[in-house]
Amino acid sequence: MECHSSRIGDKGIMATVKIAIIDYGLGNLRSVKKGFERSGGDVIVTSDMEIISKSDGIVLPGVGAFSEGMENAEPLRENIIEIGESGIPMFGICLGMQMLLTESEEAEYVGQGDVRGLDLIPGKNIRIRNEKVPHMGWNKINIVNEHPIVKGVDGLHAYFVHSYCAVPDDDLAIVSTTEYGGEFASIIARENIFGTQFHPEKSGETGLKIIRNFIEFCQEA
Repeated sequence: MECHSSRIGDKGIMATVKIAIIDYGLGNLRSVKKGFERSGGDVIVTSDMEIISKSDGIVLPGVGAFSEGMENAEPLRENIIEIGESGIPMFGICLGMQMLLTESEEAEYVGQGDVRGLDLIPGKNIRIRNEKVPHMGWNKINIVNEHPIVKGVDGLHAYFVHSYCAVPDDDLAIVSTTEYGGEFASIIARENIFGTQFHPEKSGETGLKIIRNFIEFCQEA
């Protein structure tokens, strides 16, 4: 089924699917917004939790260090967790995906101690080993657990820029893997919560397909 930007409302009227991109001061918000708009979403970039909580889908972008991301997001932390636990679809991108987990080696590695993530997908981010970092460039996505978010993307390539990767506690939360000094989780998911280690907004048709899949999931949620 091709994804469109509208859905049937309670009264049979076509209603726009509203996507809120959380603005917490980090992330390439402009390109993420354009990617979701190109894929059919009615998109707003905001830190207003009232607007965010009334959206059909939430996007948590991010570029930079785990500790900085969590520090910037701290004023919104409890609201983000509450929204994630409410069942509204949430999509974490790159650092945003890592923030969905419980903790990260990154804070320890740079001497910042224990920094807690959102714990919406239990697990830990670990530093890439056996290869130079950051991992930067195009790599293949290998689907290991079927999920609506990856419909039609097995074996395609996406664009990565990262030095850490996610290790969920539950292997079933790993939707796809990618090879770079060994296998790492490139897409993770738990119920209504999703994350991509790569940047879908920079990944051409592969990324747009994943974003369309997410919007379609929001339509059906």
